[in-house]
Amino acid sequence: MKDEETAKDADRKIHPTPHLDELEGGPWPSFITGIKRLRDQGSEGNQKMMNDLLGQLNHSYENRMGYWKGGTVSVFGYGGGIIPRFSEVAKQFPESKEFHTLRVMPPAGYHYTTEILRKMCDIWERHGSGLIAFHGQSGDIMFQGCTTENTQKAFDELNEIGFDLGGAGPALRTAMSCVGHARCEQSCFDEVRAHRTIINKLLDEMHRPSLPYKFKFKFSGCANDCVNAIHRADFAVIGTWRDDIKVDQEKVKQHVKEKGRKYTIDTVISMCPTRALSLNDDDTLDIDNKSCVRCMHCINVMTKALSPGDDRGISIMIGGKRALKIGDLMGIMVVPFMKLETDEDFAKLEEFAERVVEFFADNALEHERIGETIDRIGLPAFLEAMEIEPDPNMVNHPRTSCYVRTDDFDTEAEKWFEKRAAEKAAETAAE
Repeated sequence: MKDEETAKDADRKIHPTPHLDELEGGPWPSFITGIKRLRDQGSEGNQKMMNDLLGQLNHSYENRMGYWKGGTVSVFGYGGGIIPRFSEVAKQFPESKEFHTLRVMPPAGYHYTTEILRKMCDIWERHGSGLIAFHGQSGDIMFQGCTTENTQKAFDELNEIGFDLGGAGPALRTAMSCVGHARCEQSCFDEVRAHRTIINKLLDEMHRPSLPYKFKFKFSGCANDCVNAIHRADFAVIGTWRDDIKVDQEKVKQHVKEKGRKYTIDTVISMCPTRALSLNDDDTLDIDNKSCVRCMHCINVMTKALSPGDDRGISIMIGGKRALKIGDLMGIMVVPFMKLETDEDFAKLEEFAERVVEFFADNALEHERIGETIDRIGLPAFLEAMEIEPDPNMVNHPRTSCYVRTDDFDTEAEKWFEKRAAEKAAETAAE
């Protein structure tokens, strides 16, 4: 049997991959195993491409160099959405000399049917390598490994079943949204509608790259932030609420009875970042909602007993990103709370998103994210350009800042709100 397999391998000229074989050890699944499976069990064309891909990758490991270069590959009418990859060692590995990636936008909230997934796989078996990353960190479905000739064919068939290319290059990138209110009881707004509303409005910025650098929208239904919006999105929309947490005291008692007082205190009460929780002698829960920062921890641990309030909406944070010019950034709170229920609310969000992208296009330097633009010009300048009034709620946990005295913070905040109300009343009267 071994002789037959050896003869078969020799006929197919399978490249030896001693360095890659090392990656298959250990307890975790290996991408090398998946590529080898395509090499051994895929269609004839896919087998040849995967074989040369493995050979080139092993060659890279031997020499500690990457051998891919970019270029220009696109489909008719589009300027982005495809990542070109041309091999610099094509003579040695001719079957993988072109290995382009199609970035395809998934449905908002990642809602698929089994039928549509099978159709997508069949299309990629016909026109690509069969290798799919589901999903990349960008949020796209990554169809990896396609020749220049088949790029248009693959796109046409994907487009026929309702899918479009996502963003690549200095453009609006593919947005992400959590599964949201479709399945999650913590959801505080309609994530899917917000996602589609904004992307449909700004679709040209995705397909025809014209921005200084990438720009990402992400939508999370609550502060659990299942799509990493706060630290990965230029424009993060996070679900929140502004009334009190809803408490079912009987469920609280049941939780304490089942888990014990010590467990409840150690995992819920003591873990509150603002010490807003306390457990009474009768095993009921007191919450200082004024100090609550909506971190979701207590709700996550006591899901049956606690839930978000009824006055729900969104917070908008701008400028989250990974390291580039000035290191990692978390999003800056620019809109502490906005209702998102009526058509007018969604139109307001859409208009604000469009203004932020226009500001980024007009003011950012080349290869600069909007968080770095704000860092360069200052937050006051950004707020003024966006016509956003400074708000005490923008301050990050003011009661725990060791650099600013906050003895009278609440009193001063009330004065500020009263002053703004008076100013708006005067403006209305003047009109």
